[in-house]
Amino acid sequence: MKKVIATDKAPGAIGPYSQAIDTGNIVFCSGQLPIIPETGVFPDGVAAQTRQCLKNADAVLKAAGLSLADVVKTTVYLQHMEDFAVMNGVYEAAFTGTDYPARSAVEVAKLPKNALVEIEVIALRS
Repeated sequence: MKKVIATDKAPGAIGPYSQAIDTGNIVFCSGQLPIIPETGVFPDGVAAQTRQCLKNADAVLKAAGLSLADVVKTTVYLQHMEDFAVMNGVYEAAFTGTDYPARSAVEVAKLPKNALVEIEVIALRS
C-alpha cells in the first residue's frame, strides 16, 4: 500500500514531492519548513522556527491519523550548528515522556527559503 497524505494545515509541497507517504504501518513525512500555513511566512528565530516545523509535521501526521507521539525517527537540518541547544530545548518539549524518537541532526550549507531549521519525521502506526 502506498497512499499520498496531504493537508492544508501544513505548507503544501512546492515541488515534485508529497507532504507524506503512508505505507500502511509507516508514514514518511517530507522535511517540514517553518512556514506558517495561514501566512506563508517564517516566524523569527530558531526556537519559533523549530516549533513551527514540529507543528507542521504534527499536522501532516494528523492527516494520516497519527501524531508526534507516533514518531520513531527524525532528521533535523540546521543552518547553524550553534543553534543546536535552542532547537534541542524546543524539540525536547514537543516529545513528551522518555521514549524519544531516534534522531540525526546535521548542519547544512543552506535550507530552502533561507530557513534556520527543517525537520523530517518517520512515524509508526501500531
